[in-house]
Amino acid sequence: MKTKQALLLLLICKATWAQETFPVNGITDKRHTTYAFTHATIYTDYKTVLTDATLIIQDGIIKAVGNNVQIPAGAVISNTKGKYIYPSFIEPYGDYGVGLLKTIAAEANNENQFLTNTKGAYAWNQAIRAEVNAVNQFASDKTQAESLLKAGFGTICSFNKDGIVRGTACAVLLAPLKSQEVIIKQKAAAGLSFSKGSSSQDYPGSLMGCIALLRQTYLDAQWYAGVKSQTNLSLGAFNEQQNLPQIFDCSNWQNQLR
Repeated sequence: MKTKQALLLLLICKATWAQETFPVNGITDKRHTTYAFTHATIYTDYKTVLTDATLIIQDGIIKAVGNNVQIPAGAVISNTKGKYIYPSFIEPYGDYGVGLLKTIAAEANNENQFLTNTKGAYAWNQAIRAEVNAVNQFASDKTQAESLLKAGFGTICSFNKDGIVRGTACAVLLAPLKSQEVIIKQKAAAGLSFSKGSSSQDYPGSLMGCIALLRQTYLDAQWYAGVKSQTNLSLGAFNEQQNLPQIFDCSNWQNQLR
């Protein structure tokens, strides 16, 4: 009996030692996954090309690439015949293929514009543009794509860089193809900033005002989540974007205050 009790205590102690009591920096999923991309044309560098080659990726790390690569047991195999694989950077915050929305001018006789001129069920402030989806404006641009490719980029998360709440970005490939063929994800991330952009409204006119408007938008969106009596397309879109990666641009707020 004592032997069984000691063994049980040992197992409990072992389970306790195995637990982590600190936050993990990075991906916490410990499952080991291997992917094999077969029959592809692979560029290992700018001047070396392998045809009908295989690429092995294990736990997010490239393990092997070549023509006579042995595929590990249990690997998820993807036949990429006719496809090209390039080493490249990913630009997480760009505006490739996306033009700025047309600026809404202030009324000629309204010296101090406090309310939006945007018609429709949108936010009261023009700098809140959560309803904007870059994918709706995206158009591939061969010349711009070639320039980015030469700089080493292969994929870009493209935003409409306008407003304090900037809506969603689309993730696209920088391939010389039609727009329909290069979009990887229509809503890949949501954008925020401290710059009101093209808004013609007087408010906000300071960094503190930008912070206050952004904070108020979060509070308004929380309230709107429980409202059934009205429609606000900006707040509705803002709530839908809370599960997306949030990219904050704080590079231009100084210019906005000049």
